[in-house]
Amino acid sequence: MPYEPPTHSVERSIRATTGAKIIAGIDEVGRGAWAGPVTVCAAVTGLRRPPAGLTDSKLITPKRRTTLAAELEQWVTAYGLGDASPAEIDELGMTAALRLAAVRALEALPVRPDAVILDGKHDYLGSPWQVRTVIKGDQSCVSVAAASVIAKVRRDNLMAELEAEAEGCAAYGFAANAGYPSPVHKAALEGLGPTAYHRLSWAYLDAMPRWRHLKKVRVSAEAAALESGGQLGFDF
Repeated sequence: MPYEPPTHSVERSIRATTGAKIIAGIDEVGRGAWAGPVTVCAAVTGLRRPPAGLTDSKLITPKRRTTLAAELEQWVTAYGLGDASPAEIDELGMTAALRLAAVRALEALPVRPDAVILDGKHDYLGSPWQVRTVIKGDQSCVSVAAASVIAKVRRDNLMAELEAEAEGCAAYGFAANAGYPSPVHKAALEGLGPTAYHRLSWAYLDAMPRWRHLKKVRVSAEAAALESGGQLGFDF
């Protein structure tokens, strides 16, 4: 089934209604993985015609996606990448980790954007950024689609490098599954346990009695303060 190509309609709307000139599209990859970082790309594209075939990275074959990412890196006005590590995800939770990665991506841009387009319906970025959320923005919005492709290829390459080079990672199939659930990944986890690149607060450990003791339970800031005898900043 053919897909409608993304357009600049959202970017044009933001320019017309807010006066913003520099607009960054943001997309993430790795949210549902068991291992590896969550990676965010912020892409500034202007209003030029994008390379042919641009759409949501998940709808593009791996070979074409790799070629397209290289084209996009030369075509975009600017792009920045940011990661939140598995340890940061375990400590902060996914929403806060996404914000951390997004801020890192935005700060990697050479110029601060006037506005940001986020894929999805939830604004995990918030103040002080001027944010417009767009459901399926990675299919409909040029800057978000560009960010989705660059982020996906960058993270896939990172996970393949972990399988090839990182100690203890060869058996998990990261080059094929990118850290997401798969039969190979599950079998390796059950036999060998998680690596330093796995998210230890994830529910997959609940189904693995041999390794369940490694699961990390994130403690809220309020609970941590009470546990340490703090008063959470309240005046009594």
